[in-house]
Amino acid sequence: MAVLLPLGLAAACLHAAPGAAEPATLFARNANNARATPANTRAAAPPSNGHTDRDYARHVERLKARLPSREFEVVVEKPFVVVGDGGRDAVAAHARQTVRWAVRLLRRDFFTKDPNAILDIWLFKDSASYRANARRLFGREPSTPYGYYSPAHRALVMNIETGGGTLVHEIVHPFIEANFPGCPPWLDEGLGSLYEQSGEEGGHIRGYTNWRLPGLQRDIRRGRLKPFEVLLALDARGFYADERGTNYAQARYLCYYLQERGLLVRFYREFHAARAADPTGFDTLRRVLGEADMDAFQKRWEEFVLGLG
Repeated sequence: MAVLLPLGLAAACLHAAPGAAEPATLFARNANNARATPANTRAAAPPSNGHTDRDYARHVERLKARLPSREFEVVVEKPFVVVGDGGRDAVAAHARQTVRWAVRLLRRDFFTKDPNAILDIWLFKDSASYRANARRLFGREPSTPYGYYSPAHRALVMNIETGGGTLVHEIVHPFIEANFPGCPPWLDEGLGSLYEQSGEEGGHIRGYTNWRLPGLQRDIRRGRLKPFEVLLALDARGFYADERGTNYAQARYLCYYLQERGLLVRFYREFHAARAADPTGFDTLRRVLGEADMDAFQKRWEEFVLGLG
């Protein structure tokens, strides 16, 4: 249950996930329209990051000294603390309906560990609040109009007016950080991007096609995509240097393809287990797909993507 604490200030962090701009209509289908979870799929007791209720209470007290104004409300939704200036009811609803929902389902399929630190989720009510308060609290202008994760400030920073999709995307990053050291950027951003438009089916999170698709289809027709072996081997500098967002889209729809074939969770778990020997995931991908010729597979994958509406 979320613990609602009426308060007044906060702390944060900084590994912005760079990438293509996201439209203001972006959202995640969440618990409001998700299917009910069957009893036999419910997860066991959630993992713990080792922090007690007293630790969370002390953390909240420290936030009081930093909140930008009396408009801000705080909701403890473990393993996060949600802070926002959109009103008490709105902050509590985002905590329950998006944060709790996403965390529950991501734990179920992918993550056995919570983030080590208590992380703050800042939900600024509009663009003006987002930009002004990000500068005030974290000392820099946001590089995206939508939101980002900042490990340095232990914060997820959102313009929540743009919808919940960016929030679900960014929640993936601290879980990857805690569970998959050395995860290559293609999978970190591929999973995050997959769930920026998502819902619940049969008790599991499921990504849907989204705004990244038309650009990816154009790039396929123009022959602009990297071979998967090259994409998967990109380091952070190489992955994020793509200003068009093609790397994001290609990684997202590779994850989407695996999901649609019922292979995504298996791939993630097998890659995680084999990460020392296969740091990019390419060999695991080939094995899970059962493909000897990955160039031929990529052509079939491109036809699959072009057929999506």
